[in-house]
Amino acid sequence: MEKRLGTQFITLQQNCSQYIKKLSRNKHFRGLKIYLFILALVVGIIVTPIGDSISGTLNKLPTNTYKVATKPSYKTSWIGNTFGGSKWVQIQMAGMYVSPEGKVYINSHWDEAGREVGIYQNGDVIGKFDDLHGWGRLGGMAITGNQQYLYIAMQQGHEGKPEDDYPPKGTTWYCVRRYDLSGKPAPFTGGRGWDKSMLIINSENEVTGLATIGKELYVSDLASNRVRVFNTDTMQELRSFSVTKPGAIAIDRQNNVWVIQNHQNQAKIVRYSPQGQQLAQITDVAKPTAIAFNPQGQLLVADNSQNQQILIYKVADKPVKIGNFGDKGGIYSNIRGQVKDSKLYGITGVGTDKAGNIYVSNNGFNNTGADLRKFTPAGKLQWRLLGLQFLDNADADPDSDGKDVFTKNEHFVMDYSKNSGKEWTYKAYTLDKFRYPDDGRLHTTPTAAFVRRLSGKRLMYLSSEMMAERLLIYRFDGEIAVPCGIFGKNHLKWPPNQPKDGSWLWRDINGDGAIQSNEYKTLGAEDGSVWGWEVDSKGDIWQAAEAGYIKHYPYQKLDKNGCPIYGQGTGEKIPMPAPFKTLTRIKYIPQQDVMYLGGYTTERPNVDGDWGLVGTEIVRYDNWSKKKTLRWRIALPYNPNTDPKLHIKSMDVAGDRVFAVASKKAEVYVYQASTGKQLQILTPGAEVAGESGWVDVPYGIRAFRRSNGEYLVFVEENAKGKVMMYRLPG
Repeated sequence: MEKRLGTQFITLQQNCSQYIKKLSRNKHFRGLKIYLFILALVVGIIVTPIGDSISGTLNKLPTNTYKVATKPSYKTSWIGNTFGGSKWVQIQMAGMYVSPEGKVYINSHWDEAGREVGIYQNGDVIGKFDDLHGWGRLGGMAITGNQQYLYIAMQQGHEGKPEDDYPPKGTTWYCVRRYDLSGKPAPFTGGRGWDKSMLIINSENEVTGLATIGKELYVSDLASNRVRVFNTDTMQELRSFSVTKPGAIAIDRQNNVWVIQNHQNQAKIVRYSPQGQQLAQITDVAKPTAIAFNPQGQLLVADNSQNQQILIYKVADKPVKIGNFGDKGGIYSNIRGQVKDSKLYGITGVGTDKAGNIYVSNNGFNNTGADLRKFTPAGKLQWRLLGLQFLDNADADPDSDGKDVFTKNEHFVMDYSKNSGKEWTYKAYTLDKFRYPDDGRLHTTPTAAFVRRLSGKRLMYLSSEMMAERLLIYRFDGEIAVPCGIFGKNHLKWPPNQPKDGSWLWRDINGDGAIQSNEYKTLGAEDGSVWGWEVDSKGDIWQAAEAGYIKHYPYQKLDKNGCPIYGQGTGEKIPMPAPFKTLTRIKYIPQQDVMYLGGYTTERPNVDGDWGLVGTEIVRYDNWSKKKTLRWRIALPYNPNTDPKLHIKSMDVAGDRVFAVASKKAEVYVYQASTGKQLQILTPGAEVAGESGWVDVPYGIRAFRRSNGEYLVFVEENAKGKVMMYRLPG
């Protein structure tokens, strides 16, 4: 049976309608046929003229032909995931169960490539659970097991027929689903769903906790404020007892049940008898997210507050804290943001094996940084697995010659003498949740970084959302990227107190990284048609609007706090130059006064009506500030009649190269910037099993030329938690 996603669930813990639109275009999202039908209505006969271009003209080749020699002289590499090929570390980690033998099972709501539940052991990926990525099925935030079965919290949407035992339209089942130890669904008498392996708990809220002991399965039913107990073999309910806002569960040697409760901003961990009698409680943990017992019978508590530690309690009588694990303050201890073996961040799971080894899952903040670690009982790191990137791309610090590379949340240090996939070292996590809660990375979904040096200072700009709705601006304080500005093209739900009408700019005038109402400036009329954003090497900001104009905001200087100032009265509209009918992308090289624009022309219109793309042509203009002399036109690969469609999603320019990447197969087309001549096509190499996910974000390609002439080409790889990196000789 073909798998279909068919859901409009998770948006990375946000109300992010743009992400749902993204899912409708995802290669795994084939259940909502109406999306594909609408896109197909206007598809016509497409001509795909690709070839060499000369100044002011466009060469024409026969219909549907493409002739260019692909040069093999490049290397494929990647950043941000421990594995680069058929193996990968999932992009979210919401709950964890560790077996006595040291197998680690990680549950999550979503993984783009289908590892909603991953299985890990000895620092390796050894499997995943079946049948959670399609037909409205998603993972969840709790998981447990025994010697025969594994039990996961999951969701079932209405994407199948009710007669095949799917919920009716508008209803979601929040379930416990039973699996065998290999990751195959394990049906049972009375089970629900298409394969009879699901136990429906409610249709209102997620299952928030699971634990087993003997033949009993304990389930936190948040909707009914109860802990419910089921037989692990028959899955029949045995009893239940009242618990307000029950969360994660752990069971001690005496069969007592420990439950995390988060109610009215107050957290506690309460001990109950197996029948539900309250016995004791722990109230000194600020934000408990996970609990587990070690072989000594001590309770391990993940504290996801500013402590970012695992707390250890002796619980034989009255619970007493006897120790902790991990640096106090986690990733923000000592040098804030700097990565260290013992610094945790965004803790979602803790567990031990029968030897007492400690396992910790981290998920960053706002689902940013899947990070699984195993420690010895004494606290020495044994292995670490990373799945850091999603809807993300990388850019190099121009003053580092490519040594320092940044994604939206991470700082990597590169050593290009090493083999593919080994060049990067994870140096820092640049988001500071506790010091800067107004950071746009906590409230939106940034998708790509522009790293620039202005007045000698490093700054980072982030394109935000898949619809390119905002441009977030950051200055650096050590390793932490401090929010200091936002360009908004229209009125949005976030941030608060923004102008109700028009486009706008927020600048952090007082330098505290917080957004105050007196720090906004209205820039002009609202225009949601702006897709093109550019931050040139001098710090000027450019916008290209589908409505048919360009806006330019010149950089003036850094203020006393290091935030860039864009002056009052700037942002004049520049008319769209010929031959364009629609503008979608923009790239300006101030040292050469050269402008590159992407969009649609009369000769090559947007035939199928698809959106968010570069268009059908890239045009170079010389002497832009005075004469705007058209030098050449590149006819981009374009064929919406193929399956998958051939569209160009992103473009960039570095040195004497223009790079354009296709959205579906992620091929990178390389052109000579001086002539427009096509040079080669880059495709994923054997180092990554010859595969890539889609390029889903408007700035899914970044290019950088090192001093030795080598080109680094970073490409979004949205399927398996990494950024692709191609290395081309100069």
